[in-house]
Amino acid sequence: MTETTVQSQSSAPAHGAHPPDPAAQLMQVATGYMASACLHVIARLKIADALITAPKPVAQLAATAHVDEDALYRVLRALASIGIFRETSPRNFANTAVSEAMLTRAHSLRDMVLFITDPFHFRTFAELTHTMETGESAVRKMTDLEPFEYLQKDKAEGEMFNAAMTSFSAMNMAAVLEAYDFSGLGTLADIAGGHGMVLSSILRKYPDLKGILFDQPHVVSGATASIEMEKLDRRFRIVAGDFFQAVPPADNYLLKHIIHDWDDDRAVRILQNCAEAMTGKGKVILLETVITPGNEPHLGKWIDIEMLVIPSGRERTEAEYAALFTRAGLRLSRVLPTKSPLSVIEAVKP
Repeated sequence: MTETTVQSQSSAPAHGAHPPDPAAQLMQVATGYMASACLHVIARLKIADALITAPKPVAQLAATAHVDEDALYRVLRALASIGIFRETSPRNFANTAVSEAMLTRAHSLRDMVLFITDPFHFRTFAELTHTMETGESAVRKMTDLEPFEYLQKDKAEGEMFNAAMTSFSAMNMAAVLEAYDFSGLGTLADIAGGHGMVLSSILRKYPDLKGILFDQPHVVSGATASIEMEKLDRRFRIVAGDFFQAVPPADNYLLKHIIHDWDDDRAVRILQNCAEAMTGKGKVILLETVITPGNEPHLGKWIDIEMLVIPSGRERTEAEYAALFTRAGLRLSRVLPTKSPLSVIEAVKP
């Protein structure tokens, strides 16, 4: 059998099943930006919140949200066609399990949806051709700034980004804590840890653990109040700095969705700084998606495109992480999948 024959047979539909119509499938992808734009507006209007108790007529939803009734109906009808909301009777809508993920409550995806579907992303991805031709960040072409410099300058976009990262962490930390044992680590430094949500959740479960939250000064300035509310301030120290220059000494290091922001050389520099500052033979623990081989759907493959276009980073395979660690003077010890898109990637000093 030729390779082509094997591929053809492996992708054939099961007996009695109808293969997807190629034209319909292609058009669904081609119009995907329309769904994203509709989703952004609906998330901003908090329509899911308005439907939390019962279905409501679109006229009532429009009046409460101060938008045009016909426009809102057509947007909701389109989203209902892909499983986001449900038209229960003519011009009456209800939540689905998908739309409920946008409710403004703990462990909601609303902040992440708002960031991913924000007009900033539409403008950035309009420059994808530039990235394809040069390998450079589309944000840099669009703004003449490095992506994280732009997020610092544009306060509203920066706040939206920080909220999105916090909500993504909140959605996934239960799975991480279930999969990985953080006990006995002494002092754990969360590098580029934002407002401390990830480190706080670990310290709450492990009362003997001490933490260091390390990030840029303008980021960690927003962390103090939340840490005091958690009553963790006696076990928690905040340090401001630049991880390309140095990181604070600690027994072990944690980096969630940080290494994927950077190309290999800059990723190695961050990991080297952790290895050099480590007190003793500790661990560097990454929380990242790990790309798997084959054609199966994988969120990491789309996060990888986000990394390509915005910070010029990348998602990586297990082998690619192992190579990064080797260059940084570390050794990959294990990769633990979790019940979330994130895996726990652990490295130690050889």
